[in-house]
Amino acid sequence: MELKLTTEWDKTFPKSEKVNHEKVTFHNRYGITLAADMYTPKDAAGKMAAIAVCGPFGAVKEQASGLYAQTMAERGFLTIAFDPSFTGESGGEPRYMASPDINTEDFQAAVDFLSTRDNVDPDKIGIIGICGWGGMALNAAALDTRIKATVASTMYDMTRVNAKGYFDADDSEEKRYEMKKALNAQRITDYKNGSYALGGGVVDPLPDDAPFFVKDYYDYYKTPRGYHVRSLNSNGGWNVTGCMSFINQPILRYSNEIRSAVLVMHGEKAHSCYFSRDAYADMINGSKYADNKELMIIPDAVHTDLYDGGGKNAIPFDKLETFFKDNLK
Repeated sequence: MELKLTTEWDKTFPKSEKVNHEKVTFHNRYGITLAADMYTPKDAAGKMAAIAVCGPFGAVKEQASGLYAQTMAERGFLTIAFDPSFTGESGGEPRYMASPDINTEDFQAAVDFLSTRDNVDPDKIGIIGICGWGGMALNAAALDTRIKATVASTMYDMTRVNAKGYFDADDSEEKRYEMKKALNAQRITDYKNGSYALGGGVVDPLPDDAPFFVKDYYDYYKTPRGYHVRSLNSNGGWNVTGCMSFINQPILRYSNEIRSAVLVMHGEKAHSCYFSRDAYADMINGSKYADNKELMIIPDAVHTDLYDGGGKNAIPFDKLETFFKDNLK
């Protein structure tokens, strides 16, 4: 599939003069073509360590993942920030769908692409997943032995939040039944209409009584700080049925068998911090490979502070550089 790729710089962050930037494409094993921004240090030579970055869930590569990728390229890595299947500039029909399987595969396809480049050492590949893609990154690390180092930043476990609600408040058979009943009714409506209804992105205008985490998302996705025309969260959101398969297909089942290095990092004041704390605990529980796992809690940071720094340099890029240099060698 031939994609239409934007040629001008349309990111939510300034272009660095320290790296070269180009658009690239690659495909996953479902035949979906993915679009990515590749960042290469200007003084690069020989085979480099490489990092693939994706997320947040409902964002595009012109937002947080691109910032991470460009910054890590400034620090000596070849990086790509990619749009997942069905979103952004990547292929896949219908649009605005998500899948715990296909989206895990998207990370693996990025590793395929990086492994076959002449300027990448295939034994030195890592990944970074942000927000919902933090969970996908851990899931990919549990499956893909080629991934040597993984960072999950301000992560969500999308299967958990879809099946149980925030803070597991909807964790009952009855509530899940009612949710599935509504989603299946929506499927019939969509089928009759020949199109998929959108669920709506981040609420706008922002209600006065909105929960803090909604205000946090609004401050990023609905303001010049992070708004992007192709971002689902900035605009119409996922399809109503877009995340249906997450309800009964849990990821992270074998996370305690990950042998490679993992850094899980989260803001102390993020509404979502429990996802990282619990995922880390599960990952080291009964594991023979706990020595190269780390949980980093960042003081005073909220969820979106780890998207772009939140105006207070909350993203610990020095730590990320050390982590990847230590584990991609």
